[in-house]
Amino acid sequence: MKVVIDRLSCVSCKTCCETCPAFFEQNTNDLFSQIVEKYRLDKDKEVGIPPPELEGSVMDAIDLCPAQVIAVKQ
Repeated sequence: MKVVIDRLSCVSCKTCCETCPAFFEQNTNDLFSQIVEKYRLDKDKEVGIPPPELEGSVMDAIDLCPAQVIAVKQ
């Protein structure tokens, strides 16, 4: 499961960060959501792979995102 955030379309509501803080965080410089460094793919703050135990809460965060800027890609 690969998760991708369209950071430039993020509305900085922190819903994903509050729903799954182990995987999502808010960037302190631009306030957009990003993947926690531990789970980033190739150090890209927009792309990450959650461990199986976080997949459920990551999916909840995706569903709850009001801007719908988080997606699962193949």
